[in-house]
Amino acid sequence: MKIYVIDNGGQWTHREWRTLRDLDINAQIVSNTTPLSQITDATALVLSGGAPRMGLQNHLGNCGQYLEKASIPILGICAGHQFMATYFGGVCTPAATPEFGRVELYVEWENDLFREIPQKSIAWVSHNDEVKKLPPDFINLASSLHCKTQAMKHESKPLYGLQFHPEVEHTTYGREIFKNFIRVAEDYDR
Repeated sequence: MKIYVIDNGGQWTHREWRTLRDLDINAQIVSNTTPLSQITDATALVLSGGAPRMGLQNHLGNCGQYLEKASIPILGICAGHQFMATYFGGVCTPAATPEFGRVELYVEWENDLFREIPQKSIAWVSHNDEVKKLPPDFINLASSLHCKTQAMKHESKPLYGLQFHPEVEHTTYGREIFKNFIRVAEDYDR
């Protein structure tokens, strides 16, 4: 198994990579300008967070190409999540109440990404923008007090988005979320 972490300029990209490595996954960080043809050995992709404001612009290197043409599980985190939503027809705008730090996360729909995770837990967030309208064929998985779409999933494809940061220790079940994503990738690879 090999998971590529697509670097969108996020401050925690290396933590995403490190979390995967600590879970014994062959992980590698590559720039978001890397052509899809150079990562054909990927079992899954993680679209990292980043500095670009998805509520103000809509461009993250080759992430659109990965979403369109890669037929493997993809997990978007923060800006990666927002980009995924807008790419597939959702709406991302500046948040009415930007979130920074600790929030209470409410899992609204039990699924493969939140398997064996309590309905209520603590997550770490850092965002000025948020997904205001889900794209067609996506389901809302989790929310917080000020952000309705903290997590989403495509109804039939292995595409997931997280507004919060599972890679930081302040997210209580972040490691378990990564383990669940790895299970999705393993099942999909069979």
